[in-house]
Amino acid sequence: MVSKVQKFKKRITGLLLFLICTLFSVPLCLAQLGDKNVSDLFDLDGSLYILNMWGKQDSYRQEIFKMAFNILEKEKSSSFSDLYKNRKFRQLCKKHGVVHLGGPMLGDITADGVKIWVQTLKPSKVEIRVGTDKGEQSFGPVFSKIEEDLAVIIQVSGLKAGTHYPYTLYIDGTKVDLSFSASFTTLPASASVQNARIAFGTCFHRWGLGNPGQAQQILARKPMAMLLGGDIAVQDRENHIGLHRADYLLRDFTPAWKELAASVPMYATWDDHDYFNNDKWGIPPGYTLEDKEAVWRIFKKSWNNPSYGLEENGEGLFFRTRIGPADVIMLDNRYFRTGEKGSFLGDEQMKWLETQLLDCKGPFIILSCGTMWSDYISRGKDSWGVNDPDGREQIFDLIEKNKIGGVLLISGDRHSARGFRIPRPSGFNFYEFTPASLGGRSQGGNWPATHPDWETQLFGFSGVYAFGEFSFNTKPADPEVTFSLIRDDGEILYQLTLKRSELTP
Repeated sequence: MVSKVQKFKKRITGLLLFLICTLFSVPLCLAQLGDKNVSDLFDLDGSLYILNMWGKQDSYRQEIFKMAFNILEKEKSSSFSDLYKNRKFRQLCKKHGVVHLGGPMLGDITADGVKIWVQTLKPSKVEIRVGTDKGEQSFGPVFSKIEEDLAVIIQVSGLKAGTHYPYTLYIDGTKVDLSFSASFTTLPASASVQNARIAFGTCFHRWGLGNPGQAQQILARKPMAMLLGGDIAVQDRENHIGLHRADYLLRDFTPAWKELAASVPMYATWDDHDYFNNDKWGIPPGYTLEDKEAVWRIFKKSWNNPSYGLEENGEGLFFRTRIGPADVIMLDNRYFRTGEKGSFLGDEQMKWLETQLLDCKGPFIILSCGTMWSDYISRGKDSWGVNDPDGREQIFDLIEKNKIGGVLLISGDRHSARGFRIPRPSGFNFYEFTPASLGGRSQGGNWPATHPDWETQLFGFSGVYAFGEFSFNTKPADPEVTFSLIRDDGEILYQLTLKRSELTP
C-alpha cells in the first residue's frame, strides 16, 4: 500500500510539474525529461493534467477519473472490479450515465469483419450493431465478467470485403453515446490494391494519445490499420498492476484516442516503459515471475490483437497477421530476454520467426521490434547490437540466403523519429524506419536527431509529434512502397519510395 507520506510527496511533485508545464509549455517540459521515470512525476495530479492538456474535459469525467485513480492506486493488485464494488464510484457513474470505461477499440481487421474491444463498468451484455445495405445487423451479445477485467471482444463477421460500415455500441440493450460517429472498413478481397496505407509508430507515452491534430491526420489518411510498437499508454508502473489499469483508463478517457481507436484497427506490442520501466526486460531484479505474468495479462486484457505469443504456454506478445499487401510480424523483445547470449527473443520466438518469414506470401513484410535494429543511438543501448548481434545476424542471414523480398524494418524505443539504411557485406541494404515520435519527445542525453558520422542515416527529427505511414502500390510489375513521416499538422517531414526489387536480396 502507498503510504500517506509517499502520496503527499507525489502530489507535491505532480503539482510542481503542472505549474512548470503550464508556464513553459508541455512539449518542452516533456522533452527535457529525457529518459527519466516520467511516472515518478505523473501521479494523480499529473494524470489529470494529461487528461486536460489538449483541451479541458468535462468536470464529471475528471471527477470519475480522480475517484478511479485513487481506488486503483491503493493496492498493487487493484482491479476494475474494485471500481464496480465501490458504491460511491457506481453512484457517480450512474449519476452521469456512464456505463462503460473503455472502447470501442478496433482490431484484427479482415476482409469480412473485425474484432471490437469494449470494457464495461459492471458485468453487462454488450452488442455491436452494424449498418449494412440490408439494414442493421447485430453481433453478440457478449457478457463482460469481473474475472475478465470486465473487458470483452465482439467478433463481427460475414460482411462484404472492402466496404465501409458504421456501427453503434449497445450495453444492456441501451445505445451508448460515443460523441462521434464510429465506423470501420473491411479489408479488400485482393491484396493487390493501389494506395493501401498502414500507419505506425511508437512512444505515444500517455500525453501523445490526446493529441487531436495527430489523431485527425491519421484518420484523414484512412489507413487500413495502425501498428504500435510500444511505450504506448502505461508509463513505468513496474509491478503495480492497479496503476497499469489507471494508465489504461487514462488512455480510454482521452477523446482523441477514443475516436482514433474506434475507427482505425490497432495492433500493439510493448517496449520497456509499458513493460516494467526504462530498459527493463525479463524478470527485473527485485521482481518475480508472478509480477511478469501479471504485467503480461493486463496488457492482453487492454488490447485487441489477433493473438498473443505462445498462447498455449501463456508467454509473450508476438504475432503475425496479414493487412492488405503486407505480412505483419510484430516481435516481443522484453518478455523472454534473460541477458544471456541469444536471449533477445528467446529460442521459441526465434524459431517461430524463422518459420513465419519463410511462410510469408505477400509482396511486402513489415517486421517490427520494440527497440532499434541499428546501433547508432545511445551507443546502441538496449538495441540488437548490444544485446544480441548474433541473433540479428541470424535473422538477416535467413532473409538474404532465402531471398525473402520486401522486408521493411520498423522499430522504436529511442524517442524521436529516425531512419537508417543498414548495409550488408553482400551489398544489399535493409531499411529501418523509427517514428518513435507519437509523443513528441526529444531524445534524452547527448544524442542528436542527426549526426554527420551516421553516414547511412535517412532522416532525424526530435521534439515533434509525427507518425509513420507505408503507402503501398502493388499494381506495377515491381511493386512500390512509400514511407512518409507526417507531422501532426499534416506536413510531410520525410518521404522515400522503394521498389520491392530494392528490398529483395
